[in-house]
Amino acid sequence: MYGISNLSSIPVRTEPTEKSEMCTQILFGEHFEIIEDNPKWCRIKLFHDKYEGWIDSKMVTPLKNAEYKKLSNATQTVSSEIFNIVQQIDHYNNFLIVSGSTLPFYKKKDSSFRIGKTKYRLAGNALQLSKNIDKRTVIINSTLKYFNSPYLWGGRTPLGIDCSGLTQIVYKIAGINIPRDASQQVTVGENFSFVEEALPGDLAFFDNDEGEIIHVGIIWEKNKIIHSSGKVRIDNLDHAGIFNIETKRYTHQLRVMKRIVSEND
Repeated sequence: MYGISNLSSIPVRTEPTEKSEMCTQILFGEHFEIIEDNPKWCRIKLFHDKYEGWIDSKMVTPLKNAEYKKLSNATQTVSSEIFNIVQQIDHYNNFLIVSGSTLPFYKKKDSSFRIGKTKYRLAGNALQLSKNIDKRTVIINSTLKYFNSPYLWGGRTPLGIDCSGLTQIVYKIAGINIPRDASQQVTVGENFSFVEEALPGDLAFFDNDEGEIIHVGIIWEKNKIIHSSGKVRIDNLDHAGIFNIETKRYTHQLRVMKRIVSEND
């Protein structure tokens, strides 16, 4: 069985109860496999990052097997505006979606797309990938749109986002799928040694005293890093870690830097 989100966001929980913590969110248009279900809850596996968790059964829009395969093989189009309006064609129902939302079977000529037989139209801008796209510029410009968004554990929207949710979403907008958590994202890409070598859009990872990766941010320019810590903010980055420009102290110790965007992108 398969499903897709036709809501702005769906909370995904670690256990099948509302009291359980939210571990991530499914954005509009993202599809998933239902690997376990009961009358109230479904355990799902997201297609784009293979993340698993529980969602309320009432929030599932069923997806046929053939449609799931088509979506999984199609080049995705995403909403690139921080917030955008979607209109359900023929029903005049307008609702809000956030940046990084997927627009299944998008048609550029009339900004329409569909989920099953339900047709929608996007009011603002979408980003369709092409060979001419500058992925690093897309990543940085998308990240800066989240400036001052509050930190939220498991969040992936401008209304609340965690550190790895931010990196995953801005990479998705640039057409690059990376894992959900910082401890997973650190396994992707190529290492490099010096902050001075960094290019805009590279990722920096930070660990705790036990050596566990606990934080990630997007390297900008001139030794600056954009990351979600309390809120999405800009701080200084050097060989020791993140230096908070407001409190004048180090907040995160640098473990490794990774390059995911290739030189040809």
